[in-house]
Amino acid sequence: MDDYPLLNLFWTMLWFFVWVMWFFLLFKIITDIFRDHSLHGWGKAGWLILVLLVPFLGVFIYVIARGRSMHERDAKQMKENEAAFRSYVQQAAVSGGGGGGGADELGKLSALKDKGDITQEEFDRAKARILA
Repeated sequence: MDDYPLLNLFWTMLWFFVWVMWFFLLFKIITDIFRDHSLHGWGKAGWLILVLLVPFLGVFIYVIARGRSMHERDAKQMKENEAAFRSYVQQAAVSGGGGGGGADELGKLSALKDKGDITQEEFDRAKARILA
């Protein structure tokens, strides 16, 4: 290590970090190109060719030209994901019924059969579906 001073090691680490961050930005831009529904086939192809054939210039042009809408699409995607997650949690909470899950459903099913609302055959099919 005598022929590679500490400052050169720091510079190497800095350039490696910048290189990794540039690849991260490049992949983020490529996914944004395909995620954008306002761009159609030729627009997506044009941006993709520019970003891949002239990488540094293409990435900078894309960030300058479409950076704001890129952020808006990210925010919209995050809101949609959060809404889907909340909907799933609410559905799971409602269908879980307090933690009993299958046992509660079997109890309700048995009560329906005892009242005569469903036949034995319907009861057996529903029971098999619950236990599966």
